[in-house]
Amino acid sequence: MSQMKAMSGGRSLLVLLMLIYAVNQLDRNILSIALPGIRAEFHLGDGALGLLTGPAFALVYVLLGIPLAMLADRGRAHIVIAGSLAVFSVMTILSGAAGNFTHLLAARMGVGIGEAGSAPALNAVIATRFPAEKRSGALSVYSAGANLGLLLAFFGGGLVMQHWGWRATLMAAGVPGLLLMLLFLAGTRQTAPAAMPARAPLGETVRFLWSQIGFRLLALGSGLASIGGFAGVAFVPSLLSRSYHMAPAQIGLMLALLVGIGGFFGTMLPGLLSDRLGCRDGLYTAMMVILAWMPSHLLLCLASDARLMLVGLALTAFFVSSWLGPALAAAQIIAPDRTRAQTAALLLAALNLIGMAAGPLLVGIVSDILQPHLGEDALRYALAAAVAPAPFAIWCFAAARRIARVPA
Repeated sequence: MSQMKAMSGGRSLLVLLMLIYAVNQLDRNILSIALPGIRAEFHLGDGALGLLTGPAFALVYVLLGIPLAMLADRGRAHIVIAGSLAVFSVMTILSGAAGNFTHLLAARMGVGIGEAGSAPALNAVIATRFPAEKRSGALSVYSAGANLGLLLAFFGGGLVMQHWGWRATLMAAGVPGLLLMLLFLAGTRQTAPAAMPARAPLGETVRFLWSQIGFRLLALGSGLASIGGFAGVAFVPSLLSRSYHMAPAQIGLMLALLVGIGGFFGTMLPGLLSDRLGCRDGLYTAMMVILAWMPSHLLLCLASDARLMLVGLALTAFFVSSWLGPALAAAQIIAPDRTRAQTAALLLAALNLIGMAAGPLLVGIVSDILQPHLGEDALRYALAAAVAPAPFAIWCFAAARRIARVPA
């Protein structure tokens, strides 16, 4: 009976953490559906839009993620999670009140400040509560919350954008996080936090992980694998608007169904499959789904027929984040018990510093360079080029799997 109760409690906790991650991703990605309105009002180029969706968020996220992870490793993960929810929700609301590009850039950095602490703390809670043989599946279920957040961002954001504009879209996106923060505080008030091992100093954690060639390859591969995904989330709504002349509500509905629902199962299933097959690190699964994502992304970007584009979009949505849960689980296998959040923060720092900071910005710059020659189709080819780092990501995962000698 006690074992069944513990299993039920674990599932309830996992669902709550997945919902928190969904709201995290809603506030992070709502900007992409609002970009056409922001571009028109502030007269911006794609390079400036790439700055908003990439470095403005990612650099702050990386700088503050590690200190907040250290706080989470001290047994304060629930405080970090609740505080992060409050900050990034309020800053998302303030983004909708921005009077100019500079104000919006500052508010976007504020969203990065709030979100910096949530993901490492959430990873640490899962790594503490779930055994290694169940961790890849648990982290994949948790990671699937990103697709729920994208569903809300694209579907709800598209409807609000079409009827009330981009400002109302951003303000509305900030409200669910505040409500979920109250639910989280109420749910954890009666539950003592899980016992946490003594925290390792950050320098000790960094030295240990740097000494692990497998972790270095895992971090580099994660960053390279995420470039196309971050660029796609930032610019696919604009691609559909410019190249296929779709309305915001139509774009939102399409992306909600394909990216939100299809991507939810695509992110969750590979990790669960890895657990069932005994592939504890899941890196072989991660390599296969990246390989499947590459032609899907090219079809999405380069198809001249709308029906072929939809096929590419559906496949891309399914595969684009499927590698994330297995990669996070592999990092937690390498990490000592007392460095769970710090390890997650360092891996996410590499992922965001490479993928989020570079992906949207580079695609935006290339699009601006190509625009005089290709017009609105410049974005299509710039986004297609984001597939280039994927083969190197596959090589990094293959080498990390071999060097770490983790059983398949």
